[in-house]
Parts: sequence; structure tokens; C-alpha cells
Amino acid sequence: MTNAPASLAHDCPDGQALRLTPLSVALIELALAVGGFGIGTGEFAIMGLLPNVAATYDVSIPQAGHVISAYALGVVIGAPIIAALAAKLPRKTLLLLLMSLFALGNALSALAPQFGSFTLLRFITGLPHGAYFGVAALVAASMAPPHRRARAVGRVMLGLTIATLVGTPIATFLGQIMSWRAAFLMVAGVGALTVALIAIYLPKDKVAEGASIRRELSAFARLQVWLSFAVAAIGFGGMFSIFSYIAKTTTDTAGLPVSMVAVVLTLFGIGMNVGNVVGSRMADYSLKGTIGGMLAFNVAMMTVFSLTAHNPVMLCVCVFLTGCGFAACPAVQTRLMDVAADAQTLAAATNHSAFNIANALGAWLGGLVIAGGYGYGATGYVGAVLSALGLAVFLVSVALEQRDRR
Repeated sequence: MTNAPASLAHDCPDGQALRLTPLSVALIELALAVGGFGIGTGEFAIMGLLPNVAATYDVSIPQAGHVISAYALGVVIGAPIIAALAAKLPRKTLLLLLMSLFALGNALSALAPQFGSFTLLRFITGLPHGAYFGVAALVAASMAPPHRRARAVGRVMLGLTIATLVGTPIATFLGQIMSWRAAFLMVAGVGALTVALIAIYLPKDKVAEGASIRRELSAFARLQVWLSFAVAAIGFGGMFSIFSYIAKTTTDTAGLPVSMVAVVLTLFGIGMNVGNVVGSRMADYSLKGTIGGMLAFNVAMMTVFSLTAHNPVMLCVCVFLTGCGFAACPAVQTRLMDVAADAQTLAAATNHSAFNIANALGAWLGGLVIAGGYGYGATGYVGAVLSALGLAVFLVSVALEQRDRR
């Protein structure tokens, strides 16, 4: 971070660019990252608490798993709709509303009396997810110089990656020793804290001139937006193909004891954090090079995963490197903001819809391969194919962009 004051791209109420000190920028980024930490914890903690939820509502674990799908559906649907409808809201106001809805949704989830209402509340809680990260990324990028935008986005995303390493285990432990309801109350508390931090540290801003629902929807008229969306939705499905079944791969394929599953998951979380920090720096040097390079890296690494999944040491190495694949996330987020021109809010928000589609696609295809009798280790081959397809889409995107410039 430089010592020179940064400026908030959105105008302040008097129409003058608002100058921010490095400390102010750091506090704003911290506030936004805390929100990401809460969202990440709430999204992933449920996976470890499904048996508890199933027991409470007297449903099977597969039925309880529907709440995960409901949340993901909320993310996919909510991101573009909220981003478009809120086009005329100041970013600070929108962030406060989004995080308030998230906090309220988690608090009510903890109190849900029936499984049906709990599932509905998980859907509602997922609605602000994508829009929050999209707007938070725009705010962070607006405070950074052009050659440091990806790093600013990465610092906000750090809240999400730290959640996989710290927040989710804490919430899971709390849910197991007390009640899964206590875990959701904890997440609601993080959401409420984020609301307070944003209210205190993020300056008031003014709606950009010409902002409208029509202008935001114009993002969908740009081919590069769709191609970038496809890169995320297809190319990063491989990470979820592997991660969705990593517990069984650890015990059944590598022959490790159940106690090692937590260690393997921790390695994945460490990899995500390393990838986020390193990848955001790489993206500031070469945005396209980072995206293309990481997709190519994933093709090779995920192939090695399948070839060596039976080896405990190689499994741990490959799981760590799979987490490192998150390095492309800040780059894809920044590229979407670039190709969307003046419809950045919707484009930035739909990036998280794309990653949730990648989650569903990777888990589904991985499940098909396992059901076909190829074993849990074969999920790496699924990941390699998806990464290769994502790379192909990205190369087409770059080629078309160069043609248009000529």
C-alpha cells in the first residue's frame, strides 16, 4: 500500500473525489473482508453440521443437503437481480442493506421451527451473497491505483478464504458442542459487526451519473462478459469436483484414517489463502496471464491428482495445490469489471453466481464419474477436463478481444 492518499471513485455528496488516507483504506478493506468472512463461514459451516440439522428436523442427511442447494440457488439468482434493481442506490447503502439481510437471514435460520422454513431461509440468506462480494470488490478497486486493483480485490476476498481455514472449523465446533443453531447465531453476529464497521468506516458516496437498471443490464449485451462468466462457471468447476468428495478420497482411495480428513481440509484452506494472496499480485502484473496460466496449471495438477490419489503424500500436496487454484479468482473478478464497461456492478456480482454454478457442475460431474465405478480419485480427471474447457473459452475470449482492437 502506498503512502499517498487514495481516492474513492464514487463521488462524495458534494461531487468532489473523496481523498482517503492509507489507514482509512485499510479500515474499509477490513470492514469489507469481515463481511466476506461471515459469508464464507455461513456458506461452508453447514456442510459439517448436516447430521445435526437432519437429527433436529428428523430428515435424512441427503434431504438435509437440500439446504446447501437452496443457498447456492439464492446466490445464483440474487446476484444479478439485486445488482440490477439496486443500480440507483449508493454503494454504501447497498452494502449495509445486503449485510443486514444476510445477518437477519442467519439469525432467523437459527430459530426456524420446521425444515421447510429453514430451507426457505437459507435461500433468502444466499440472495445477498454475490451482490455483496461484487460491490465490495468495486469499492476496493476504486480506492486502489490501476496497477494494484487486483490486490485490493484480493484483500477483500481474504475474508472468504480465511473463513475456510478458521471460521468454518470454529462454527462447526460450536455447532457440535452446543447446537447447530448457535453456529448460525455466531454468523449472524459477524454480519451485524460488518454492518457496524461499514457504517463507521465507509464514507457516504453518491450514485454514479446515468446509473440505471437498463445500464446495468447492458452488461448482458457484451459477449466478453458472457465469455468471462463461462470461464468461471466451467473452468473452476474442477476445484469443486475434487473438494466435494475429498473426505472419501482421503479415506477410501489414499487409505488414511478419518482423523486425517480435517488435516487435508486444512491444507485446502491454506492453499486457498496462499492462492488468493499470490494470485492477486500476479494479476496486477498480468491479468490475462494469471487467468490463462492458472487454468493450464489446473489441467496438469488435477491430472496428477488422479494419477497419484492413492499416495497419501501426493494427495496432500495435490489438495494444497488445488486450493491454490483460487489464485485466479481476483483476476477473473477484475477482468469482469473491465469488460463490463459502465455496467460493473452487475458483472462483478454475477462472478459469484458463476462460481456457484461451477460448484454445482463440478460436484455433479464428479458424482457421475464416481457412480460410474471409476473411483473417487477420478474426480481429478473431471477437474482437468473442466479446466481445459475453461482455458479454451478464455483463449477464444482473448482472440476476439484482440480482433476487435485491430
